[in-house]
Amino acid sequence: MAVSGFEGFEKRLELHFSGDDPIIRMGGLRQLDFESIEEILNAVQCTVVSAVGNQYFDSYVLSESSLFVYSTKIIIKTCGTTQLLKSILPLIQFTSELGFIMSECRYTRGNFIFPKAQPYPHTNFNDEIFYLQEQLPIHLCYRKASVMPSKFISHSWHVFTACNEETNNDLFTIEVCMTELDRVLARKFFKHPNMASNEMTEVTGISEINPNALICDFVFDPCGYSMNGIDGDRYSTIHVTPEDGFSYASYECVGSIYDDPNDIINILKKVVQVFRPGTMSISTTSTSNEVWTRIAKAVEPLGMKCRSCTMDDFPSTASVVFQTFTSCRK
Repeated sequence: MAVSGFEGFEKRLELHFSGDDPIIRMGGLRQLDFESIEEILNAVQCTVVSAVGNQYFDSYVLSESSLFVYSTKIIIKTCGTTQLLKSILPLIQFTSELGFIMSECRYTRGNFIFPKAQPYPHTNFNDEIFYLQEQLPIHLCYRKASVMPSKFISHSWHVFTACNEETNNDLFTIEVCMTELDRVLARKFFKHPNMASNEMTEVTGISEINPNALICDFVFDPCGYSMNGIDGDRYSTIHVTPEDGFSYASYECVGSIYDDPNDIINILKKVVQVFRPGTMSISTTSTSNEVWTRIAKAVEPLGMKCRSCTMDDFPSTASVVFQTFTSCRK
């Protein structure tokens, strides 16, 4: 393990808002102008490098990960030494000017590879919880923080949620964190001269994970890769730090509990085949037990052995299930 390097593990913030129907029909939070988005991202210390949108939401690839803006929901995911939680205050300011009130917050992250390099408030989970408690509106009164453990020091799952009422959502979110990537496959994420981002998307097999998705991708110099996928009102995102010693890749997607059960199984199989990680964690946020029980069925036939499974309930998101896997080659 390297003593220092780029921090691949992301911090993820999902914020929901409520507002009057006329505002939502006019685009809701998508009415935020680009200058406001830039100001929010300046507080986090990252920038937009590529963007695309459709009738449902706007997708931004960032210098450090991704931003998704729906009419009543914003998701920001950032890696490195970004200060993600510093986006909350400007987000509250700009959304209130549009007539919106925050109704739910969910913050998640894994274990940092280089925790001592993180600036405040990301110095440790207690600091993050304190910062969240101070910044969030007081009407988000149902709050819970938890660290979900595994058998590995390198993989645990940190969750903080806050909401003003119980919610019932048929969407699920899958967050995959992969370390110790196959070295041969990781080399594909090093940029060749004049290499276009869509070429890396094809060569690595990422384009096959969801062939229906419109992909907005970006290749970093000398290495590294990010992409956002748009498939109707669903997003997916991948971020790769391929350097040996601290290699890392993440995959995230959203689906419905009413989807064909084979859809998520086939997607996760393709994700494992693209990266062949030595160790992998999968967090499933869902109101249904049907989703997380499919995870092992998807990856164990590919040589990934389930090592731990932890479940916890949260007031705003129903249950979170955190599973870890290791490659049988380890």
